[in-house]
This record gives sequence, C-alpha cells and structure tokens, in this order.
Amino acid sequence: MKKIVIIGTGIAGYTVAREFRRRDTETELLLISRDDGHSYSKPMLSNALTKNKTADELVMGNPEKMATDLKAEIWNNTQVINIDAQNHRLDVERNGQIETVNYDRLVLASGAYAINALLEGDAVDRVLSVNNLEDYRVFRQQLEKGKRIVIIGAGMIGCEFANDLAAVDAQVSIVNLSQHALSLMMPEEAAKLLQEKLSALGVNWHFSNSVTHVEKEREALTVTLKDGTKINCDLVLSAIGLRPNLFLAELAGLETERGIKVNRFLQTSDKDIYALGDCAQIEDLTLPFIMPLMTSARALAATLAGEETAVRYPAMPVALKTPCHPTVVCPAPRKIEGEWEVEINDQGLCALFKDNKGTLHGFTLMGERTSEKTALAKQIPDWLA
Repeated sequence: MKKIVIIGTGIAGYTVAREFRRRDTETELLLISRDDGHSYSKPMLSNALTKNKTADELVMGNPEKMATDLKAEIWNNTQVINIDAQNHRLDVERNGQIETVNYDRLVLASGAYAINALLEGDAVDRVLSVNNLEDYRVFRQQLEKGKRIVIIGAGMIGCEFANDLAAVDAQVSIVNLSQHALSLMMPEEAAKLLQEKLSALGVNWHFSNSVTHVEKEREALTVTLKDGTKINCDLVLSAIGLRPNLFLAELAGLETERGIKVNRFLQTSDKDIYALGDCAQIEDLTLPFIMPLMTSARALAATLAGEETAVRYPAMPVALKTPCHPTVVCPAPRKIEGEWEVEINDQGLCALFKDNKGTLHGFTLMGERTSEKTALAKQIPDWLA
C-alpha cells in the first residue's frame, strides 16, 4: 500500500490531510510535527485577547483526536533530521531515538518563521514573536507581569495585535520603519484612517524609526529608538514579518527562492515531493494568507488522490482583524506598477490600485465600503489563472 507523509501539523498540513481523506480513506497517512501536534486556527492568535481565549481554549483537537478523525498516524514532538529524496526515506528523531520512515509521496507544510529584529542590549532574549500556539502561551504569561507593550512593526499582524491589546486596556506603542502603517498594502490616506482609530484606543505611534536596544530595567524593560527616544515597557513584541521555512527543502536538495519553488500542481523540483502554505512559492507568489492556503490544500489533495489538479488563484481579499475600523485589503502583486485612486466619503474609504492601462490590481476598503469587496475582486485578473 502506498504511503503519504505530511511534515507539519499547522493549518496547511491538517487541511490537506482532511481534504485527502475525503477522497481516499485507505492510503496510509502519516503526519509529523515538531511541536505538540494540536490543531488550532493560527489567525486567532492576533485577536484572542479580546475574545478572552487562553492558549488551551484555542485548541480545536489534540493529536489523538486528529489521528482518529483523519484515520492517520500523528507523530508529535518529532524532528526531521534528514530527507533522502532519491530513496524516498526520512530520518527523524522521536522519543530520543532515530527512526527511518519510507514514503511514496512527501508533503512539506513547514510554514514560516518570525523574522528577528536586529537589536542590541541585555534583554534581547526577552523580545517575543507570536507565530504559533506555544508562542501565544508565553505571550499570555508575560502579559500577567504588565501591560505596557512595544510592538515592532506596523504591518497587518502588528496592527491586529495593537487593536487586540488596546481593547484589553494595554498601553501600546508601535515602532515602524516606514512613514505609515501597512505601507506594503495600502495608500497613506487609508493608513491614516486606521491609525486614527487605533490612536483613539490609546495606541502611540513612532514612524520612520526603529528599535535599537532592549535593556533590563529592574523587572521591566527599556526600549531605545534610533532617534534616542526611550520607552519603558513590560513586553516587546516583534511583528516585522515572516520568512518561509526552507530547512526541509534544503535537506532534500530542492530548488528554493523566497520559498520552496513549486509548480501549479504544488510539485517541487522532486516529482514526489510537494509543498504548500507559507513555505511554498508558486511562480513569484508567496501568500501567507488563509484563502490561498485552503485553495492549495484542496487542489493538492485531489492530486494526491489521483486526480491531478492545478492550483488557480483568483484575487482573494483579506479582512484585517481591526474591529476599531473595519478594513479589507487586496494587495496587488509585487511586479505590478501603478498608482492609487482614493475616494473617501460618509460610507468609508475606497482605494483602487490600477496600472497605467487602468486595470484594477488591488484595493483597500474601509467602513461600510468593505461590502464592495466581492464585486471589486471579480474585476481583478486572476493571480494564477
């Protein structure tokens, strides 16, 4: 009997396993996780405080339940230490022992890791990132010591955490290199509207600036900015972005660029190894969002079950978890050159990103105008046709 091995039990790994089982209930299926293997929704991490959810309350299924539901084996707390692609074999460290696993097809769903800010000072090791359930657990524990928070980065995750923290009465300061929030996703006019709403919750902004030092100040911390400003705080949260995890691809000798390079069938440079989710790069696209991941998982599950299915990406808007100011963004592909057309009225904001031929490639919607997202998305050329 054939055997499929999936490395990773985040949303990507569990979703492709679930979709595959809908098509094939007999093929042997093994999922390998370097963490505890719990199933949870990663997007919930940036608004769980407002919902008063602990790390344990975010868990939707433990490994035992997931193994039963998926009719699969799940090896948690297991580290892959070698991939022998030629012989279709993995070496893993499990329960203190080295074991060898054979596979017919291998799926890499290894996600992305948080980029570390380059900082100095004797408290750099106390800077947190929240990229998984265990990170969130530590974050919640540290919040019990104090609620003066410095967030490094005003991208989507930074703004979502700022809203979540401010809503539970934390004192939030955001430090950002660019001149406004979400500079890669929206025009300045839109960013300023969101910034004003977050400011009304008590968020303080430090634009065109960066954190240089994080130092201990008794039980608290002192953050020093490039311009010399010092901020006393209890916790520093880094939210400057994610980088695809290429470690497994490198073990297997696969082609990589920004991510693990895959074709429209999510097949890597090795015909029996596939990749999806935050670790994968399809053509020039790396999309760390849920909808592309779910679309990829369904296509890959069909392929693994014998019905080769190419991935197709229509434009997929993303709703920011900033309830202080409803916002939907549809970022234009990096390679597209164009300009923003911004309209602000009593219903909210509509910003359209068009190329020099007038073709719509991206948008930002705020307030009541977020209801226009579906109609506008249909006007945008498919990201992957």
